[in-house]
Amino acid sequence: MTPRTAPLRVLTVAGSDSGGGAGIQADLKTMLALGVHGMSVLTAVTAQNSLGVQGAWELPVEAVRAQYRSVVDDIGVQAVKTGMLASAPLVEAVADLLAGTAAPVVVDPVGVSKHGDPLLAASALDSVRTRLLPAATVATPNLDEVTQLTGVRVGSEDDMRRAADAVLAYGPRWALIKGGHLPGGAEAVDLLTDGAEEHWLRAPRHDNRHTHGTGCTLASATACGLAKGLTVPEAVREAKEYVTGAIAAGFALGGGIGPVDHAWRLGTRA
Repeated sequence: MTPRTAPLRVLTVAGSDSGGGAGIQADLKTMLALGVHGMSVLTAVTAQNSLGVQGAWELPVEAVRAQYRSVVDDIGVQAVKTGMLASAPLVEAVADLLAGTAAPVVVDPVGVSKHGDPLLAASALDSVRTRLLPAATVATPNLDEVTQLTGVRVGSEDDMRRAADAVLAYGPRWALIKGGHLPGGAEAVDLLTDGAEEHWLRAPRHDNRHTHGTGCTLASATACGLAKGLTVPEAVREAKEYVTGAIAAGFALGGGIGPVDHAWRLGTRA
């Protein structure tokens, strides 16, 4: 038999969600569904379910650095996605690692969980602004994370432009402002911009409360598109389509907010 060519490789640097809906688990499911080989650098372990986060423990910097070097130096990557980094030392260590990696980077500046549980120390915010965001090809904050990082409060689509400008001021090449938390409206609206061109991404707002993992999934799907050689607008547009379908198919799990369905395109759900 002829050996198969290795698939494209995407690395996620993020925390674990023991409930399987977000974090490393959501990232790897997304990568599998989109046809790339997913790899992981674990930054933290959480005790987490559909009701919230009951505990979180970050890994030592040396463990994160060793995982990253082990994967990148031997296997190589076509794109990197970052998620929960928890503390300033972790943020700064990851930023240093990214600076030496020749691959596009999607930064999901995770600040709080779907249930409002803090996942980033307040003392790490400055490191995210000054070290991590400048390394990003695309930064993907939701509206709460925009406020946390920039102080800009978003209540309308017009405010999303101000939010994007504030995020871009920290140095990412592109900012994707996710408007899923905007009140009302029949559409979920996101704004992608590099300061020169704007792309407004609209999709039907599905009446489904089971949306755990949307941010991780969107960022990972974007990284998959970049690994395949798509432009940033193309990658984000395809990621938006994928996550919209995953939200529509989200399912109940436990007693709280269930996850999106990463396998919705595969038709394998019993």
